[in-house]
Amino acid sequence: MCGITKRVERMERTKAAEKDAGIGGQHARPGGAVNRAMTTFSPADEEKQRGVRQMKLTATGLLVFVAVVYVLAKWAQNSGAGPWAGYVAAAAEAGMVGALADWFAVTALFRHPLGIPIPHTAIIPTKKDQLGVSLGEFVGENFLSEDVVRQRLRAVGIGSRLGAWLAVPEHADRVTAELSTALRGALTVLRDSDVQAVVGEAITRRANAQEIGPGIGKMLEKVVADGGHKRVVDLVVNRAHDWLVLHRDEVMDAVEGGAPGWTPKFVDRKVGERVYRELLRFATEMRDMPGHPARGALDRFLTDFASDLQSDTDTRARIERLKGEVLGRGEVQDLIASAWTAVRSMIVAAAEDERSELRLRVRASLLSLGSRMAAERKVQNKVDKWVEDAAVYVVTTYRKEITSLITDTVASWDAEHTTKKIEANIGRDLQFIRINGTVVGSLAGLLIYTVSRALGA
Repeated sequence: MCGITKRVERMERTKAAEKDAGIGGQHARPGGAVNRAMTTFSPADEEKQRGVRQMKLTATGLLVFVAVVYVLAKWAQNSGAGPWAGYVAAAAEAGMVGALADWFAVTALFRHPLGIPIPHTAIIPTKKDQLGVSLGEFVGENFLSEDVVRQRLRAVGIGSRLGAWLAVPEHADRVTAELSTALRGALTVLRDSDVQAVVGEAITRRANAQEIGPGIGKMLEKVVADGGHKRVVDLVVNRAHDWLVLHRDEVMDAVEGGAPGWTPKFVDRKVGERVYRELLRFATEMRDMPGHPARGALDRFLTDFASDLQSDTDTRARIERLKGEVLGRGEVQDLIASAWTAVRSMIVAAAEDERSELRLRVRASLLSLGSRMAAERKVQNKVDKWVEDAAVYVVTTYRKEITSLITDTVASWDAEHTTKKIEANIGRDLQFIRINGTVVGSLAGLLIYTVSRALGA
């Protein structure tokens, strides 16, 4: 309670400072929307307030009635009417005491009785902030505890219910449509330049942080060991042979164009033909002979190169420099940007098309997930555990913020209007306390008087 008292005192000092500074008005309070709600009476509140006034008149009328009965009974008793007058007077007298006591108790909740500042009266307006603190602590201890949250969520059975709901095709369609809308909205809000910068920076940072030489070397070593590179060699040799067959004149012109100017033309022509035949022969032999020496030399070169990529310091350093130069080129960054643009357009188009493969797969996955969650206890338990852990994390991490929302909101309410609104909502039931106090007091007084007479006789 000491902590609560200090917190209330701090709130009161803050409110006093705001008032002195001229900012303590309704619109300057935190939670202004809630504060306005607490200073405004709705038609329903007005109707409840009329009900409270009617019950007050009834309870007061009953008090007046027993007072009149008491006066008449005492007059009859003094006039010698008989023993009955004493019983009636005793019952009426106790009824008046009970009615006045309960009137005082009910009134003391909302205001000072008869305007007299009696201690421990006007409890709601004077203790409003302390009540808000107590309410916040009560909610935090009894509703935001880990055990309570887990127990309540476990009783709900979210996994099975969610699974049964998702297993319905109409519901899966609805979730798919909502997810598509959210995805399109997110991609629309994101600026391409920002995403491209982030993606480019992430790729560059990841590439610079990891050496690629050993990885490439291991991959190349495996490819050569499995003979996977031979298909590439076959493709290159076949294309080279076909190209030479189709471009004989271009090869000979290139050879003749590189010859010295002082050599005769027919010599250049002979040299060109010889060079072309040798190239064509070499390509043909490479194509038709799997055991060609050049193929073996290429295998040895690739094997040595794969080994150097993994163990040779100079080779690895050259690969890293080459990697940095390639990543730093504008063409590569433009390629990353164009790749994001293409991916974004593809995703948006797929999200908009109800029959796209993306939406069909999402719908099928939701239906499958719903069926498994509805039927398999293991999946239900896993989903329930996720939900419980998430809820517990929220309430345990942000418990102070949640309870502070309650206390700060209550502190922002205007005391007078808060009192009126609370009275309008519970005041009618409280007037029954006055009525019951009158009746019970009368019966108690009658019983006490009867016992007293009996013992006195």
